[in-house]
Amino acid sequence: MTDDAPETLPEDLDDLFPAYAEIEDPDLRAGVRDAYALALAETDWDDLAAVPWLPDEQARLGLPDETNVEHVNDVAALATATADVLLDRRPDLDVDRDLVVAGALVHDVSKLYEFAPGDPDGTDYYDLLGHPYVGVHVCEAAGLPVELSHVVLSHTGRTAVDPATLEAELVKRADEVAAAAIRARALDDLRDA
Repeated sequence: MTDDAPETLPEDLDDLFPAYAEIEDPDLRAGVRDAYALALAETDWDDLAAVPWLPDEQARLGLPDETNVEHVNDVAALATATADVLLDRRPDLDVDRDLVVAGALVHDVSKLYEFAPGDPDGTDYYDLLGHPYVGVHVCEAAGLPVELSHVVLSHTGRTAVDPATLEAELVKRADEVAAAAIRARALDDLRDA
């Protein structure tokens, strides 16, 4: 799939996602790249940096400039920082840091399917299916491990699947904090979200 990647996909995803270079496993790194290549090939997007975070929420909060790339970078930074602290404090803890990084990077890959360029209302994927399910499809199609599909599926309340692994829990909590940080730009009290 890498050879068929759209020209708009950077040679290395670390051009958009600095944490991408931190994935040590070359197969996992290639799988993350393939997931984004697949999402670009199957949707109308030609620029990953143009994909919005959550258009209806952005409109409600008056934050039109939020992008999925920024959000994913926040999630990756938060999840990996937390994983690093845990690994430093509890060296006997079995945390797959590569899985945390990769999970943070692909947790919202399906936003490319949920929203179309110039259409803030969302596609049928957004209305009827939701990104955790589309994200699992993308992960599986890209040949990523089932543990990564689990991270994607369990990172949001749009499913009844709770995180079964520490890696999935780290990404879920980082996603919640990153989303709260976006909302905090517009709200004095996050309880008003």
